[in-house]
Amino acid sequence: MQAMFEAVLAGATDPEIEGVDVVRRAALALTPDEMLAADGYLLGTPANLGYMSGALKHAFDTCYYPCLDSTRGRPYGLYIHGNEGTEGAERGVESIATGLGWVKAANSVVLMGKPAKDDLERCWELGATVAAGLMG
Repeated sequence: MQAMFEAVLAGATDPEIEGVDVVRRAALALTPDEMLAADGYLLGTPANLGYMSGALKHAFDTCYYPCLDSTRGRPYGLYIHGNEGTEGAERGVESIATGLGWVKAANSVVLMGKPAKDDLERCWELGATVAAGLMG
């Protein structure tokens, strides 16, 4: 999961992407004010027993109603790592994002097992796509 995070972060902070500040927050530390202040979101989670991590679910539970009407239309990207049950994790995050009115900016990166070089390239592209969409 760490390698995926680093690749997403590298894509989002590529020097060619100008005027976009990337702020990293652990899901358990995220506040509604921080989510409201963001123009877009890159979400990462392990798939635990067929669902997103408890930490990401907690972030959504904490931020959902304060952000419900104020973050509609914002772009998001998602990356997931698991050994099984990734479909449930992806479906759970997408359901919540849809409820918030967020727009999927790129295809999710869903991996099982150790990430290969092309998997990490897809993670980089995910980060870069979401960040580049915020330029201007």
